[in-house]
Amino acid sequence: MLLSNQELQKSINIHNISQGIFIRLKQNILREMEKRGHVLAVPYPAQGHITPIHQFCKRLNSKGLQTTLALTTFIFNSIKPDPSGPVSIATISDGYDQGFDSSGSIQDYVQSFKTFGSKTITDIIRKHETSDNPITCIVYDSFLPWAFNVAREFGIAAAPFFTQSCAVNYVYYLSYISNGSLNLPIEEFHFLELQDLPSFLSAPESYPAYLEMVLQQFTNFQKADFVLVNTFQELELHEQELLSNVCPVLTIGPTVPSMYLDQRNISDTNCDLNIFDSKDAAFCTSWLNTRPQGSVVYVAFGSIAKLNNVQMEELASAISNFSFLWVVRDSEEEKLPSGFLETLDKDKSLVLKWSPQLEVLSNKAIGCFLTHCGWNSTLEALAIGVPMVAMPQWIDQPMDAKYIQDVWKAGVRVKIDNESRIAKREEIEFSIKEVMEGEKSKEMKENAKKWRELAVKSLSEGGSTDINIDTFVSKGFLQN
Repeated sequence: MLLSNQELQKSINIHNISQGIFIRLKQNILREMEKRGHVLAVPYPAQGHITPIHQFCKRLNSKGLQTTLALTTFIFNSIKPDPSGPVSIATISDGYDQGFDSSGSIQDYVQSFKTFGSKTITDIIRKHETSDNPITCIVYDSFLPWAFNVAREFGIAAAPFFTQSCAVNYVYYLSYISNGSLNLPIEEFHFLELQDLPSFLSAPESYPAYLEMVLQQFTNFQKADFVLVNTFQELELHEQELLSNVCPVLTIGPTVPSMYLDQRNISDTNCDLNIFDSKDAAFCTSWLNTRPQGSVVYVAFGSIAKLNNVQMEELASAISNFSFLWVVRDSEEEKLPSGFLETLDKDKSLVLKWSPQLEVLSNKAIGCFLTHCGWNSTLEALAIGVPMVAMPQWIDQPMDAKYIQDVWKAGVRVKIDNESRIAKREEIEFSIKEVMEGEKSKEMKENAKKWRELAVKSLSEGGSTDINIDTFVSKGFLQN
């Protein structure tokens, strides 16, 4: 459903809660301060899942709730989190404390996590039962639906945390109620084509185990006290309404550190639980500060996406015609064209193994973000107001790319060669130019700025996300 600016504003006005109701809600929260609850948050052990749920914990902390983040032993040992942070850290087991690589398959891992995770989360809850701050709610990654059962065994509240957009969640839900199938056209999303669907649905035979995992998210979500989604209402009005018809949705995003948006929590300045080494952060920022405003193409494909050698060569050739900052993980570096790093003009361009993405996106030198369209990256770019060049790889990324180009109109999607399924260098270069200096460049930049302003508004006092988080805080999960 494509909305004009006028229609969008009208819908926002309809959905806004009156100031009087908001003030009374605030007063009720203040009266309950002494009975505030304790949330145990359980992310799926991957960077793209840990970061948003950890940021949500910080938001809850700023509202007075106590929070504990449960990391698997392997992730805890990899990150070595600072114990003095506002969010308490606990460890649980997924059965593979030496690392996921020792598991036989994704099915083995999911089953093991259910077995060992249920037991160790139970241990944490029991440990706090006789304390002054018992666990009153479990916020768990939607990939871990078994955590709902653990919460109910103790009679405490439960809220799954979805790290995909409302649009993607609803399409997955439609597939779930259709026993894993999905036929086009979809009535609620008539503009989606096969290439726009999440890869688990467009090519289900290629990812049967992962398809099963994403569909399992919906086994008991309608029984939860709340369903939390990392998005903001203004970004997905229609999609949020569709999802709200089947479960109790609260949009609680974007889960970006407060200092980049509403600036209400001055201590929340960065995403500080990183699996990957970001030792080059200071150098990265100082280098960007030497570049002209809007001149640099930021290229990053997240923590999981893998490009083949041919695609890496096409990408390297295309971006070489621009000033760029390219994040190439250790595991991907060997795929770079021979001699590429040695011949790089380091005054004009930079290749790093990891970067402080929010710092990069908010730097004035960045002109566009060439992204794989993972939901965290997409939401961060929209929240910072950076237009995108979309090169989706798999999972929910094709659908995110569709929305970036045709719904939010904040970027373009690179065309893929039908035979090779590769984004050719000329198409990548053309797309970058379209965003940086093309005919619709100004419109895309203005739309990106608009979404940033709406993201800030949603998190500010009385905004849609702020009200939803206050609803979560006030209705759950207080001590008996």
